[in-house]
Order: sequence, then structure tokens, then C-alpha cells
Amino acid sequence: MTDPTPDLPAEGDLAATQATRKALMATLAAATPEAVAEKFDALTPPAYDLVRQPETGLVMVRGRMGGTGSPFNLGEVTVTRCVVRLETGETGSAYSLGRSKKKALQSAVIDALWQRDDMREKVETDIIAPLKATQESARDTVKRETEATKVNFFTMVRGDN
Repeated sequence: MTDPTPDLPAEGDLAATQATRKALMATLAAATPEAVAEKFDALTPPAYDLVRQPETGLVMVRGRMGGTGSPFNLGEVTVTRCVVRLETGETGSAYSLGRSKKKALQSAVIDALWQRDDMREKVETDIIAPLKATQESARDTVKRETEATKVNFFTMVRGDN
């Protein structure tokens, strides 16, 4: 008797897919609602059902003193989440800081579309790559501006007399 379980990806493939999807979701979460809306409007997504409609709640943020110390509760932030299922069966989910229900919904649809083999490349090149480039450019600008204010202190050694 054969096992009727579907073919699952190899362990390495699954880990790579999960890492790629994690990076995709992080890029969508870091994007502005306007940027996600602009990219979403360029798509023609298939019909989808709301598994969990966009809802807003609070999440406790934890920090560490100096990045390595004991964790402590820093405070709460507002987060909006959403889960959708495409008519083809893929389920997409999204979490984003803030109260933008539209951004959470659009991000969830983009996540679901990325899971389709026929849409993955289009989503990566038309949506994720430009959003990531914008985010990296903004990060480089902040880094450059911060570096410009850096002060190097030095001490001159005095003689022993």
C-alpha cells in the first residue's frame, strides 16, 4: 500500500523557500502603505476570500540593554494583520505596524500570489525588488548623514617629565 501524502519539498528547499518568503514579508512590512498600494494597483490579482479580515491589535515589543543584556518589555505597538486565500488555494498572510488595514490586505494578497509558481517571478521583480531598493536607498541615506556627523576623538601622549 502506498502512502497518499503529497510530494513535499526537500528539507533544504523548504528552508530556502521559508527564508525567501520571510524576506518577502519583511520587505512588505517595512514598506509604506502608499508604496504597497502603488505596486498592488499594477497587479491584476485573482479573486480571494478573507480568512481573517484585517484587524488591528497590540503587540508587546521587547528590548535588550546594549543588544545583549537581559530582555525587558519596551512597550506596545499597534499591528494590523490579515489572512487571505486565493481562489487557486494559496493562503497569504501579513502583519504590519500601524493601523493600515488596506496595506495588510494588499500585503497578504501579494504573499499569496508569490506562492503561485506562475506569479513568483513577477512579484519578485515588479514588487519586491523596487520596494527593497527604495528601503536600501533610504537606509544608505541615513547611514551617510549619520557618518557625516561622526566626531573622531584622539589623545596626544604627553611626555613623562
